[in-house]
Amino acid sequence: MGDLSFGLSALVTLLAMVEPVGVVPVFLALTPAATPQARRRIAWRAVAVASAIMALFAGAGPALLRSLRVSIEAFQIAGGVLLFLIAVDMLFARRSGTRETPEESADALARQDVSVFPLAIPLLSGPGTITATLLLVGNAGGDPGKITMLVAAMVLTMVATLGVLLGAEPVRRALGVTGINVFTRVMGILLSALAVQMILNGWRGIGK
Repeated sequence: MGDLSFGLSALVTLLAMVEPVGVVPVFLALTPAATPQARRRIAWRAVAVASAIMALFAGAGPALLRSLRVSIEAFQIAGGVLLFLIAVDMLFARRSGTRETPEESADALARQDVSVFPLAIPLLSGPGTITATLLLVGNAGGDPGKITMLVAAMVLTMVATLGVLLGAEPVRRALGVTGINVFTRVMGILLSALAVQMILNGWRGIGK
C-alpha cells in the first residue's frame, strides 16, 4: 500500500511539473507551419530527449548530491521551496521562468527544429522536473518497490505527454484557453501541497 501511495504521489508530481496539457499552446505556437507528420516527429524526439534527461538525473543524481556533500534533507527543503514557487505560478496561470525566459522564446521561434530546445529542455525537462525527479529518488530511499513505482510514474508521465502532443490540435480545440488554465491551476494546487510535504519531510529528517 505504501509503494502504491508513493507511486501515485510521484505520478502527480511529475505530471504537475511536465504539465503536458499546458505545453500544448507553446508546442503549436512553435510549429505553426509544420505538417502533421513533422509535428509527430518533433513530439517523439522531444519526449525521447526529455525521458533520457529524467533517467540520467534519476540514476546519477544521488551520486552527484553525495559528491557535492549535499544531504537529501537539504535538497528536500530547497527543492520543495522551488516546486512551491512553480506551483504559485501555475495557480495564477503564469509561465514560470524555470521553463522559458522571453529571450529563449524569441530564439525558439527562429529555429527550424524545436524538439530539443525549447520543447525537451526546458519545457518538458526543465529545472523543476529535474528537481522533482531527484527528490522522488531520494524519497524512495533505495526501496526496490518504490523505485519500481517511480520508474512506472516516469514512464506513464512521458507516455501521457507524448499522447497529448500527438493530439495537440484536438486538445486545444476541446479545452480552449480557459480549460487549459483550469487544468494548470488544479495541478498547481496539488503540486503546492506536495511541495510543502517535501519541505516538512526534509525538516523532520534534519531533526532526527
